[in-house]
Amino acid sequence: MDTFKLVRPEHLNHYGYLFGGFLLKWVDEIAWIAASRDHPGCRFVTVAMNSVEFHKGVHQGTVLRFHSHEHSRGRTSVQYAVSAFADDLESGQEEPIFSTCVTFVNLDESGEKMPMPGATGSES
Repeated sequence: MDTFKLVRPEHLNHYGYLFGGFLLKWVDEIAWIAASRDHPGCRFVTVAMNSVEFHKGVHQGTVLRFHSHEHSRGRTSVQYAVSAFADDLESGQEEPIFSTCVTFVNLDESGEKMPMPGATGSES
């Protein structure tokens, strides 16, 4: 699934670059949407995000493309890989700026882990 965001002035830190917290929020939200669309009826909450390393600063006006896809699935959890790219609208080129995997666990109404639909085995 591809999603796009425009970096606006309210997303910048005091040095004029994209504030990392906004990028992490977008990555978490985009991965959650992809997981929820791929697994209707599941109640996902974020439990982990793999390495958080920003590869390049991003300025105002940059269009970011986020690509997310299922990376792995356990008995009660699913992991989505998310990559972010900065698009250069003049050249049509894009540059990778961030990538991680976000892990979600499926919860029941009481907040307890529950198996993914069709899950077998004892892995989480």
